[in-house]
Amino acid sequence: MKRAALIVNPYSTHVTGARITAVERALRERVELQTTFTREPGHATELAAEFAASFDAVLVFSGDGTYNEALNGADGAVPFGFLPGGGTSVLPRALGLPRDPVSAARVLGAALDEGRMRRISLGAVNGRRFCFSAGVGFDGEAVRRLDELGRDPGGARPGDLAFMRMVTKMLLERRARWDPQLEVEGFGRAAFVLVANGDPYSYAGSVALHVAPQAEFEQGIDFVAPERVRARDVPRILRYLIRGRGQLTADDMLSGHDLDRIVVRCDRPLPLQADGEDLGDVEEVVFEARRDAVSVLV
Repeated sequence: MKRAALIVNPYSTHVTGARITAVERALRERVELQTTFTREPGHATELAAEFAASFDAVLVFSGDGTYNEALNGADGAVPFGFLPGGGTSVLPRALGLPRDPVSAARVLGAALDEGRMRRISLGAVNGRRFCFSAGVGFDGEAVRRLDELGRDPGGARPGDLAFMRMVTKMLLERRARWDPQLEVEGFGRAAFVLVANGDPYSYAGSVALHVAPQAEFEQGIDFVAPERVRARDVPRILRYLIRGRGQLTADDMLSGHDLDRIVVRCDRPLPLQADGEDLGDVEEVVFEARRDAVSVLV
């Protein structure tokens, strides 16, 4: 029987004692398991690096931020599996895993036992890896404002509904107007930049957001960057994000597909996010593709 380390963030939105027990029970049907809880930000990176040397797989039961931390400790050889425990849990959903963590645990246990893996790329922003998305400007500001709302008494972060309210508030405050404020090297000036390592870029509840519908986990990184946004553009852009297609032309949007490197220079410090985590303000950002970076259980 193969051995797996289970990293659990007990403060993730949908992680509870009962769910941890049920997940452990489901995994132990197929694998030998050791469970460890994260204690502080960054702890999952240390644990993943440690466990990669002595286990056949590293499993993570958490939200997107802890997936990000764990993958920053990945050695590239030991496979990873992701159980949905956050408010959105983009990565396991994008990889096709069930949204119920116990069902996902059974899938991952069987995948490890049977050797079912998928080799994927990761993105990196100023040297830090990310799983599925990163951005400068608009979404970085939205993530920061969401964090400022704080967490509930159980430690859970505000969910999708709060995030959508925050985005709506930003639209109203700015009157949906964003002018060029940064330069994408080799492409031109834009209002903000969204970088995708796969599709979907994220989710709003059950709705997948297709910022870069051609992006694939096995390829390089994609980006889209509106040159400017006005109130009249918002409905059309929202239709595009939800459908993954629509009337966005080169006059509306800078874009790039399957790239190894994207360099962004900002006119002033702008907020940066990666996998929904606020990484502070930046004036220059280098996004890179880390191709063939890690195996994931599917």
